[in-house]
Amino acid sequence: MSGETRPRAWQRMLSGRRLDLLDPDPGDIEIGDIAHGLARVARWNGQTVGTHAFSVAQHSLVVEEIAAARAPGWPDTWRCAALLHDAPEFVIGDLISPFKAAIGLDYKAFEARLLGAIHRRFGLPAVLPPDVTAAIKDADRIAARFEATRLAGFSPGEAELYFGHPPHDLPASVTDRLDSLAAVATGEAQAAFLARFGEVASAAMMMPSRPLPAEHR
Repeated sequence: MSGETRPRAWQRMLSGRRLDLLDPDPGDIEIGDIAHGLARVARWNGQTVGTHAFSVAQHSLVVEEIAAARAPGWPDTWRCAALLHDAPEFVIGDLISPFKAAIGLDYKAFEARLLGAIHRRFGLPAVLPPDVTAAIKDADRIAARFEATRLAGFSPGEAELYFGHPPHDLPASVTDRLDSLAAVATGEAQAAFLARFGEVASAAMMMPSRPLPAEHR
């Protein structure tokens, strides 16, 4: 029908960029936008103890630490992938697992397309090797188990039912930190995420940003 307009499919970022969520251009993805968004997205739908929400940014740091501790020989490339494993949530939010399952495959395909664009922006394979994907998923599950019991009110039995047995291959120093897990303020989570990204990401591998259109500057 004439006069109809296409529904808006882009998200405007604080950097001034417009990211097309249906056809994301890696050149429109900036790590500052990712860190800002993830630090403001609450895990567990905000149903956690403490003054602050437990953010996806803080969760991502935990997952990267667990993955690296379990695979000390990993290159920074895979550590960066672990840190960015939930990066699409900077624009689509964090849906709890039961809701993702209810939505079905279309949501998963949408999320995977966005993650692939994020990977390409930072010099990672659009699709990770299966063993790396499996290791990150295991680290994610271990992180969720500690978050569930320390922050989200799960009993140890419930956590074991949904997230598996406690891991036996983590260094004591990591386990001790996870045992005292607590949410930090938004600004602290954002800064820590950016700092860790700076340590594991190779500037030489990053594709350049797409020039910002004049009207967006």
